[in-house]
Amino acid sequence: MSVSFATTGFYAGLLTLLLIVHSVNVIRMRLKFKVGLGEGAEDQRPLIKAVRIHGNFVEYMPLSLLLMAGYETAGGNVQLLHVLGAVLVIGRVFHAMGLNKSIGTSRERQIGMLSTFIVMLVLAVENIRLFLL
Repeated sequence: MSVSFATTGFYAGLLTLLLIVHSVNVIRMRLKFKVGLGEGAEDQRPLIKAVRIHGNFVEYMPLSLLLMAGYETAGGNVQLLHVLGAVLVIGRVFHAMGLNKSIGTSRERQIGMLSTFIVMLVLAVENIRLFLL
């Protein structure tokens, strides 16, 4: 039996590029504000935002990609996997845009988190369903 993670690998690649962008942004802000560790002082909001964008991303993406890989391995629908992967990538871009715009609530941030939660929920249910079949 051959196992392929081609679809998951594609979205893992896109999300890795986005993670690198977030990481470089944190580094850039740390250099700008001369903060080696932590989030800096209250007047250094750009660094605080960059750290949270990066942190939120790494909190949700590993499990999301694991769910995608499990679904793909179990023979899930490739078209659905592409839709979910695209929603995940777009949602993460929206989340970053929204948090960059404001540390408070923003439409983009809400769309980003809702997209992430919907993708994770659908994949969780689908993985359970495929296991029980």
